[in-house]
Amino acid sequence: MDNIAGTKSSLTWAVHISVALLVALWLFPTVGLFVSSFRTADQIATSGWWKALFPTEQSLTLRTADPDTQTLVDGVYVIEGNLFTGEDLSEDIDMSAWGTSSRDVGAYAPGDTAELRDGEQITVQANGDYRLESPVQMEGNRGQRIFVTAELPPDFTLENYEQVLLSGNATDSMAKAFFNTMTVTIPATIIPIVVAAFAAYALAWMDFPGRALLIAIVVGLLVVPLQLALIPLLKLHLGIGIGKGYLGTWLAHTGFGLPLAIYLLRNYMVGLPRDIIENARVDGATEFQIFTKIILPLSFPALASFAIFQFLWTWNDLLVAKVFLIDATGQTTVMTNQIVELLGTRGGNWEILATAAFVSIAVPLLVFFAMQKYLVRGLLAGSVK
Repeated sequence: MDNIAGTKSSLTWAVHISVALLVALWLFPTVGLFVSSFRTADQIATSGWWKALFPTEQSLTLRTADPDTQTLVDGVYVIEGNLFTGEDLSEDIDMSAWGTSSRDVGAYAPGDTAELRDGEQITVQANGDYRLESPVQMEGNRGQRIFVTAELPPDFTLENYEQVLLSGNATDSMAKAFFNTMTVTIPATIIPIVVAAFAAYALAWMDFPGRALLIAIVVGLLVVPLQLALIPLLKLHLGIGIGKGYLGTWLAHTGFGLPLAIYLLRNYMVGLPRDIIENARVDGATEFQIFTKIILPLSFPALASFAIFQFLWTWNDLLVAKVFLIDATGQTTVMTNQIVELLGTRGGNWEILATAAFVSIAVPLLVFFAMQKYLVRGLLAGSVK
């Protein structure tokens, strides 16, 4: 009975579970970037983002007060204070271990006394209070470095977004890269749709010599790696005077996206009711009127589907931008390349990298969720046809 039309399959639950798992796997890294973008570098380095709501044990590098604050007490030079004073930390912190060397950050327990150079001694309590003693006057312009291991409460901040978007050198580059990416993505999405819509209509509903050959060529171009055309196309751009710029990048994205666009739209348009088109022709409508008044409105799901694919691919592209857009001054750097630059120059600032990466995927995520119903309708219609 399960094969009778109109009955519900007994495997529907398996389909739902599979879809839920795929969505969870797809969103897992995105949620991780989102949570990490609000965390500090120490938290990212010591625990995963799934532990962001729980206290974590972290290793902190702190310093005592400068030697110019020392006082002479009973023939001994003393520096006293609290390691956590002046730090952006919670007041209720109890350290579990501390040390004076990066090779052994947990060498001492709270309350122990460590021997330093020149007869110096330091004692650190669990609440951060310390007492540094020396038989001779201490010199230098920086305090003694202390490595502290303590359990810290969750800490979320907006400083990462402020640093990426509103201040500093990384800010100007990332903000400019955002607008550069928009400058590349919007035309590179619109131009292929316009060209492919006309081509798909011609291949679907117009009879002319060589139509079958053109369809075969379009299908064949789908399997050609774009890497094969990068260098020849760049030489062509340089030869005709386009060079490295936005125009050359738009044309490159258009050329690489047209085969899929024509194939997708042609398969959709060819399945539209023939009676509607023939009746329009009988009524005296021109091919352009049929295309604009009938085909385009009926093909909107397929157009939206390709627009999503092209937008996501162009927004996340790095290879084409590296070849056709990047210049020596960095004025046309896109966000993907800017993240690569941050990874190379700020490899230790994982909170900045996480924030920049999340900002770069936030826009395509919004586009995807805003137009997902059209994507589903276009894909389902295309598979049925």
